[in-house]
Amino acid sequence: MAMGRRQQAVPGWPEYLADRAGRVSHPLLADFFSTGCPPADTPIGEAPLVALDIETTGLDPRRHAIVSIGMVPFSLARIPLREARYWVLKPYRELTATSVTLHHITHDEVENAPDLAEVLPEVLGLLRGRLAVVHYRHIERGFFDAALKHRLGEGLLFPVIDTMSLEARLYRQSLWARFRRWLGRPPVSIRLQASRERYGLPPYQGHHALVDALATAELLQAQVASRFSAETPLSELWS
Repeated sequence: MAMGRRQQAVPGWPEYLADRAGRVSHPLLADFFSTGCPPADTPIGEAPLVALDIETTGLDPRRHAIVSIGMVPFSLARIPLREARYWVLKPYRELTATSVTLHHITHDEVENAPDLAEVLPEVLGLLRGRLAVVHYRHIERGFFDAALKHRLGEGLLFPVIDTMSLEARLYRQSLWARFRRWLGRPPVSIRLQASRERYGLPPYQGHHALVDALATAELLQAQVASRFSAETPLSELWS
């Protein structure tokens, strides 16, 4: 489903989701896939969005697990924080000292926390019919796919707008970025907080799933206002 060069055909996400709906066996996934997603030509200003962030026990979905999830439904016009949700989860793999240092979720907190399977109906309910917005899609999409394969025997792939990827287009892939590399200049950071700073957004404490989800929602609003428009079709933004 990779987009490749922007001149090539956009990924067929609506077709992919419709195809998966007819092939999955678990009712939660069948319901999710059958709902589909907005068409590729939908203006971003009209699309239902949900910012998504997770914290994990490490960076490899094959060896690590999800420990918290933050979700913030929003639009380009507003972010209704009363609809935001946050879960601390009991991972099926052990916390590591490094992960505890990063997200400050301790063994005591996860001991009696629910498993992802217990909150999955609500998580998929918030994702269903909305376009997920993340900062670095390989974490959220990769971990969800691995987690559901582990629990349900079936994976979960879905379209996202990746705010890191939007920054990479300008600061890693453009002629200007290549010229900087040719001059020996260090690469411009496209991490979440560094990206927010470029748009004049305030600093937030990182590595908290709900805070980072909110930060990602605000970043997309700023990116669209500065570099795109509310009329930009999803096909130019999603991955």
